[in-house]
Amino acid sequence: MSFTLSSIITLMDFIRLLFGTLALFSFLAFLILYLKYYEKKGIYFPVRKIHLTPKEIGLEFEDVYFFSSDGVKLNGWYIPAKETRATVLFCHGNAGNISHRIDVIYLFYKLGLFVFIFDYRGYGRSQGRPTEEGLYLDAEAAHKYLIKSRNLNEGSIVVYGKSIGANVAVELCSKVKIAALISESAFTSALEMGKKLFPFLPLKWIISIKFDALSKIKNITVPKLIIHSEDDKIIPFRHGRKLFEAALEPKEFYPMRGGHNDAIFLASEDFVSKIDAFIQKHLN
Repeated sequence: MSFTLSSIITLMDFIRLLFGTLALFSFLAFLILYLKYYEKKGIYFPVRKIHLTPKEIGLEFEDVYFFSSDGVKLNGWYIPAKETRATVLFCHGNAGNISHRIDVIYLFYKLGLFVFIFDYRGYGRSQGRPTEEGLYLDAEAAHKYLIKSRNLNEGSIVVYGKSIGANVAVELCSKVKIAALISESAFTSALEMGKKLFPFLPLKWIISIKFDALSKIKNITVPKLIIHSEDDKIIPFRHGRKLFEAALEPKEFYPMRGGHNDAIFLASEDFVSKIDAFIQKHLN
């Protein structure tokens, strides 16, 4: 059997094409596996150790435990204020635990607001492991705790969420009755955030998490305050604007300056003033 020079070149081209195709598919398979891993390990960054309590800054509080509807034991703090304007149900972000939100708790306390902040499953002293559906169930359980165990009227509860907690807050407010929603640094959806990192991949068919605040905020009829920093490098400002535009009236938009985690501390007086005016306007 003999080979001509042209047939040998053609065979070599075929082999190069074959190996190139295999390399491309291997790379795409690696990216898909990485995204699946990222869904489990790169979204949630819980910390178990409680580093600080409200007592260290002079605030009275109750350390409480309650259960989600699927039986997970959860932990939270109930911090009373001197006044009884309203109660803030605090849904924190994806990292740390409730002890890393002491500064924000104090800002609400200064406004005469009770605060109930809780840890999602897998965070702090709460049992379990975090998942999207689990976070939603935990927020529902926290709301139920305020209604059933604290005998609060639904019209006295303001739900506040930061970052991924804002997406959890939007989900909660689309299902239960509350007085108002304060959303800080929310993203429209996990899909839109993913497109920023991997614009060339068909993420819709790859990732399973959704955190779709954009479609849910359209169903919330209570007053909404949407907060987002123009300098946010983690969740771009356009996400906040898009959520505000999709939301029903009554709604307000509060643009800030500063990073994702420090914007409210760079302008804490302005932040407190804005929250104060919003609550005074929309709550009896």
